[in-house]
Amino acid sequence: QVQLVESGGGLVQPGGSLRLSCAASGNIFSPNTMAWYRQAPGKQRELVASMTSAGYTTYADSVKGRFTISRDNAKNTVALQMNSLKPEDTAVYYCNYRHWTSSRTYWGQGTQVTVSS
Repeated sequence: QVQLVESGGGLVQPGGSLRLSCAASGNIFSPNTMAWYRQAPGKQRELVASMTSAGYTTYADSVKGRFTISRDNAKNTVALQMNSLKPEDTAVYYCNYRHWTSSRTYWGQGTQVTVSS
């Protein structure tokens, strides 16, 4: 079992910044991928950014150059630094963990990010 807890969401103005954090606990093994997904009302959940335990990163085209994912393998945490936020970034952001060997995927409870004037 893996438990994921997100924090750092909130209300920000367009152009502002937020930093999301996710703490993982439980049976964490490598190799794995930790990622951030988001889901806006009426839309499907989409990948925002991911980072493997080896350090390889992936970003959605819509956030490239604005968001940065980072992780601390020793602490089992992953963060998402979000800069130059746009109203279309408004969504519930979910932390995701995927264990490669078992193919099991775990999700956090989500944290709301609202970008509005």
